[in-house]
Amino acid sequence: MNLINWTLQTFDNLTNKELYAILKLRCEVFIVEQACNYQDIDGKDFKSFHLCGWDNDQLVAYARLLPAGVSFKEVSIGRVLSSPAYRRQGAGIGLMQNAIAHCYEKFGKQPIRIGAQLYLQKFYSSFGFIKDSDIYLEDDIEHIEMILS
Repeated sequence: MNLINWTLQTFDNLTNKELYAILKLRCEVFIVEQACNYQDIDGKDFKSFHLCGWDNDQLVAYARLLPAGVSFKEVSIGRVLSSPAYRRQGAGIGLMQNAIAHCYEKFGKQPIRIGAQLYLQKFYSSFGFIKDSDIYLEDDIEHIEMILS
């Protein structure tokens, strides 16, 4: 895999092509791959920073960084994903490292909360996130809240 080029932009600074790539990949992973009917476009994109990992013009990893009070009372990272074609190649690790660093840069060093799919608990724990809720169902998928203090 080529070197991933990381970009961070507000919603208003995304080009039409970048926004299309983001929505396409989110749909591919969260709706089609996970067979989950849910409303991906939830109004939070306008308030978020969008972290994109590009291999040339191909979006390979994505997360949105949300200020406190949008998804949780704390700053949060959401819609974390990597393209199925790029999994197990380190894109997810780079994504989370960048997401955490950019959260601290944009919002100050404060706790970060995530709503994590349960099967990814070990992955998020490797970055210092700690389980902070009971298991709950979101769109018929087991989740837990985790926090990085």
